Amino acid sequence: MSTTQLEVRFVRQAQLVPQARLASLDVAVVGVGAVGRQVAMQLASLGVRRLRLVDFDEVDASNVTTQGYVRGDVGRRKVDACRDAVLAIDPEIDVDAVLNRWRPAIPLGDAAFCCVDSIDARSAIWRGGGGLVGFWADGRMRGETLRVLSACDAASRAHYSQSLFPQHEAQAGACTARSTIYAAGMTAGLMLSQLVRWLRGQPLDADLSLNLLASELIVSTHRAKEATLVG
Repeated sequence: MSTTQLEVRFVRQAQLVPQARLASLDVAVVGVGAVGRQVAMQLASLGVRRLRLVDFDEVDASNVTTQGYVRGDVGRRKVDACRDAVLAIDPEIDVDAVLNRWRPAIPLGDAAFCCVDSIDARSAIWRGGGGLVGFWADGRMRGETLRVLSACDAASRAHYSQSLFPQHEAQAGACTARSTIYAAGMTAGLMLSQLVRWLRGQPLDADLSLNLLASELIVSTHRAKEATLVG
């Protein structure tokens, strides 16, 4: 893509998104289901250049309704279908599709989005390397209740660690067992907005919850401080 084409593509977000900083990042999305696929698509549109997608699952028919996959994706590996959708937005993105559960040997890069559906999985990723990335975002969704946790400094990382309660204390069922495409898209959007704050060097909302049914937004009084930026 020529310099002129890039300028035209990003002209409407030029004063909002630090494009050079975003382009320097190596970004990972762990779990490309309801929230993760939406995160990957928004990252591609935003201008990410290096993207790693990690998932072990295949697309089933219910994922067309709730996760944004298309009918022709049913039966395909999610990382492959998601990679193809990302490349349809921008074929010049360097996409690494990893068909596996996350493990420490899989790099998380400079910024990581945790989009898995269990506390145990989140804990394993966080302790295996998530706590070391420059920017971390975890999206949780149940029905029309969304929660986004972000971490970029010692205080917000400590706050995030406290959110990793034992699995037996969680509500029964996967956190995306009841979901809609609009809730997934909004969760992803909230996660991306925290990434952009970090890119700008602005404080993050370390913990926010949105209840769509009650039209209620709750933001934790704890805020992550201005971060040291990558790039």
